[in-house]
Amino acid sequence: MKLKTLLMGAIASTALAPMVMAEGHEGERGRDGEVKIIYWQAPSILNPFLSGGTKDVESASLVLEPLARYNETGEMVPFLAEEVPTVANGGVSEDLTTITWKIKEGLQWSDGTPVTSADVKFTAEYCMHPEGGCAQAAFFDGVEMVEAVDDLTVKVTFNQPKPNPYGPFVGGQSPIIQAAQFAECLGAKAPECTEANFNPIGTGPFVVTDFRPNDVITFAANDNYREAGKPAFASVTFKGGGDAVAAGRSVLETGEFDYAWNLQLAPDVIAKMEEGGKGKAIAGFGPLVERLEMNLTNPSPDLPPETRATVAEPHPFLSDLAVRTALSMAIDRALLTEVGYGKAGTPTCNLVPAPAIYASDNTGCLTQDIEGANAMLEEAGWVKGSDGIRAKDGVRLSILYQTSTNAVRQDFQALIKDWWSQIGVETELRNLDASVFFGGDPGSPDTFQKFYADVEMYANTFNGTDPQQYLAAYRCGAEPKPSSQWQGENINRFCDPEYDALIDELARTGDIDKRGEIARKMNDMLTKDTMTIVPLVNRARVSAHADSLGGIALNVWDSELWNIADWYRIGD
Repeated sequence: MKLKTLLMGAIASTALAPMVMAEGHEGERGRDGEVKIIYWQAPSILNPFLSGGTKDVESASLVLEPLARYNETGEMVPFLAEEVPTVANGGVSEDLTTITWKIKEGLQWSDGTPVTSADVKFTAEYCMHPEGGCAQAAFFDGVEMVEAVDDLTVKVTFNQPKPNPYGPFVGGQSPIIQAAQFAECLGAKAPECTEANFNPIGTGPFVVTDFRPNDVITFAANDNYREAGKPAFASVTFKGGGDAVAAGRSVLETGEFDYAWNLQLAPDVIAKMEEGGKGKAIAGFGPLVERLEMNLTNPSPDLPPETRATVAEPHPFLSDLAVRTALSMAIDRALLTEVGYGKAGTPTCNLVPAPAIYASDNTGCLTQDIEGANAMLEEAGWVKGSDGIRAKDGVRLSILYQTSTNAVRQDFQALIKDWWSQIGVETELRNLDASVFFGGDPGSPDTFQKFYADVEMYANTFNGTDPQQYLAAYRCGAEPKPSSQWQGENINRFCDPEYDALIDELARTGDIDKRGEIARKMNDMLTKDTMTIVPLVNRARVSAHADSLGGIALNVWDSELWNIADWYRIGD
C-alpha cells in the first residue's frame, strides 16, 4: 500500500489491529522468539522523567507503564488501574479537586514484588522534588498532594478544580516507577542513579537484560507480566542509531528488522523502499509539529550556565519581535512540506494543529513574504551593511541554527538559510547526532534542552487528545537550567504572567468549547502573537513493519510501542 493511500485510511486501518489479534493468536508466553525494532534516534536512558526525547520515552514504555494511557483512537484506557476514574463512577470528586485511582489487584513488578499505591505516591514525589529536575513536570502542574489511601488506592488532590485531571500517571510520558528501586534517587541524586535509570524494574511486558546507551538494548519477556500468554515474543532487540534511510531499508527491503520508527523521509523514497516487498509503511496524523524554537535568552559561551538558561540576559536580537516575525515571514512552508513530507505533512502555523477544537484558524504564516520581511526589519532599524548582513547598534543578525542529523532536516536547514540570506540574516548550520541532541545528559552541551544556539528545530507532541499539559510546559520557571539538571520543557524560556494565568484557567475549565477557546488563545500567544515558536509542518507519524509482524496498532496519541504486548509473528 503506497503512502498516499495509507495516510487517507490510517485511523480506520489501525483501529482494526486489535480485532485481528483476537483471531486465534494465543499460546505460551515467548512462543514467537525474537522481535527486532530499530529507532534511528538511539535511546540514551530508560527513565522518561529524565529525558524529554521521544526515543527514550518509547523505549522505556516496554518496561514502565502508567495507570492509564491512550489507545490508537485517542480513547483513554486503563492499564495498571482497574478503570479510568470519572465523576460518574465516583473516582473524580464532584468539586473536581481530587481524582482517586484504584490499582488492579495482584499486579507485580518484574522482580516479583507487589505494585502498591506507595509506588504511585513515590513517583509523584520523585518528579515534584524541589531539588530535582523532571522532564515531565508539566504532568504534575497544579498537584497539591498525592496520598496512598490504602495499598491499592491513591488519591491526587489539586490546588483548584481540575476538569481534566488526567495528567499525573497517564500516558507513556508519565509512568509509575518502583519506590524501592528509586528510593535513593530523589532530587539532585536522580541523574546519578545509573543502574535504576538504565535498568528500571517495571510492570510492562519486557525487562531489560542489557542496555548500551546510544546503541542497543535487549529485553526479555517479563515472567511476572499480568496477562497470560503475553508477550508473544521471548525477546526484543532494540537497535538505536544510524539514519532514517537505513532504518527504512532494514524493514522494507532487507527484512533485517521487524519495526522501524519515524521514517522521516520523502514519500517517494518510502514508496521505492516498499517495492522491496518485505513490509509496509504505516502512517497517521496527530498533533506532531516540526517547528523552530527561538531562543529568548543569550546563548553566549561567555556567560555562566545559569544566565544562559534564563531571560535575565535577553537574547541580543531575538528578543526583538520584529526579527522573530521577519524570520517566520521569509519561510515557504508549502515548499518545505513538499520537499520533506509530501502527503505525509501539512503546512501549519499552529503548535497545536489537532484535534480540531484546539486548532487556531491562524493561517497568516502560510504565504511566504520576503519583501514584507525585509520591510519589517528596515522599519525596526536593522540595516544591511556592506556584507549584506543587517545590524543595529553594533549587533549583527547572525544566527546559529541547530537540529538533529537527518536528511529532511538538513534539507530544511539549507532552504531556510537561503531564505534568511535574502532578508539580510547570516546563518551558520549545526546538526547534531539525534541520540545526543534528544538525550537528557546534563553534562552535554549539545542537548536541545540546553539550547546553546539561537534557533533550533525539532518536533514533539503530547499524549492523548487534550493539550493542557503540553501548553502548561511554557509556564514561567519551567525552563531547563542547572538547578534542575537541565530538565524542563520550556525550551525557549518564554515567560508571560498572562500566559500563566491562562494555564490555570484552562486547568479549571470544564466546558469543551471554552477549553478550545483558551487553548487556541495560548497557541496564538506562543506562535502568531510572539513568534517564540515558529511552526513549519504538521507531520504524520510514519513508521514501517514487516509483513510477518501482527498486532500493530499505530498510535499517534501515545507511545508507538504502547501495545507491544499484543504483537505476534504471523505464520507462513
